[in-house]
Amino acid sequence: MFAAVLIALALIIGIFIVIVALQPPVYRVTRTTTIVAPAADVFAQVNDFHNWQAWSPWAKLDPDAKQTFGGAPAGAGAICAWSGNKKIGEGRMTLTDSRPYELIRINLQFIRPFPSTSTAEFTFQPEGDQTLVTWSMTGRKNFISKAFCMFVNMDQMIGGDFERGLAQMKATTEVERSRTGV
Repeated sequence: MFAAVLIALALIIGIFIVIVALQPPVYRVTRTTTIVAPAADVFAQVNDFHNWQAWSPWAKLDPDAKQTFGGAPAGAGAICAWSGNKKIGEGRMTLTDSRPYELIRINLQFIRPFPSTSTAEFTFQPEGDQTLVTWSMTGRKNFISKAFCMFVNMDQMIGGDFERGLAQMKATTEVERSRTGV
């Protein structure tokens, strides 16, 4: 009887391992909004990490987080590292590609709570006096991440943060634009 239970348990674990191993190795989360401002104004919000405090959805989760900036002051080579509470963890962003008013690509290195590396991209598409902004993040999933994602949907988990961030970016950019009268 005991041997049968062990065999059944081994079979269940084996099936679970196979199912996890067959999960997609990559995740991608994407959100888009339209901001009533030229692409140059919206681009400036993302291209300089110092501006992120105004719109980043994670800035409000830990106002006491420690941030350090390095590398270039803005654009390619700019670096922002953070260490905060369990809601925001610890990590580092390096802006790797900055094409004015078109694209910004960022290498994200998460240290805590789970080490991982992802790529974030912002694209800016002018549409008259508005700009269509798309924020996406892609990353590879290891075995543990694949198992975690069987129970937690990455798109739902991160997508809401992207939506809040884009809404705050929209409000910040549009208020600044109305204040300057440009």
